[in-house]
Amino acid sequence: MTRLKKNAGALGVAALLLAACGSSGQEDQATIAGQLRKVAAPAISRATGQQAEEAAPAAPLSADEMAARALAANPAPLILVSLESTGATQVMAMVGENGGMRTYMTPNMQALVIRSGMLTGTKGLGNDLSVAEVEGTANLIRARRAGQGSRTMRYISGDGTERPLPLNCTIAVGDAKSFSFAGTGWNATQVVESCEGSGAEVQNSYLVTASGQIPVSRQWIGPRLGYVTIQTIRP
Repeated sequence: MTRLKKNAGALGVAALLLAACGSSGQEDQATIAGQLRKVAAPAISRATGQQAEEAAPAAPLSADEMAARALAANPAPLILVSLESTGATQVMAMVGENGGMRTYMTPNMQALVIRSGMLTGTKGLGNDLSVAEVEGTANLIRARRAGQGSRTMRYISGDGTERPLPLNCTIAVGDAKSFSFAGTGWNATQVVESCEGSGAEVQNSYLVTASGQIPVSRQWIGPRLGYVTIQTIRP
């Protein structure tokens, strides 16, 4: 129960951090503001008759304002992603779906691969997760049911050798939470997946709806990239 409370708290903090994004005024393309200005520029140009480069710099936006602009600029499913190891927060748009596997990508070609809310791979981040085999815990998590399971994280080393990391996991269920983001209200339950294996200790946190959707999560990519928080803008 102590670990559940600790990790549920971490998920709550991560969600609050996402909600606070946009106040720094940074212009770097690694920030969510930079990404959104890039995707919104054509729409601004059409609406004002100005060239994109002539558009006035935007004032700092709240996360909800940023999400609203992304929703207006891109009809695809959208997520808000925060990588803890670098502090970068970005909007990612779905660019493809195959067999339930969705690929979300930024304009600079960084991508997450997600299946029903569960992270299964990354691309373009460096030290990428080749594939996560999560079937052993995914059903418990989406059903909001406590139990035992396993997962395997696979990485490709510099010499091209695949290095699997098998983990044994315990699923615990916490409190119900109601929240809203980007104009959508959610009722969800906290679920924590605590895993150990080969010297690694991992705690993934999820908010899961009654239908098994995962609108917010904090998931481990790997030993070098650490955790990523994923929040749904448009399902």
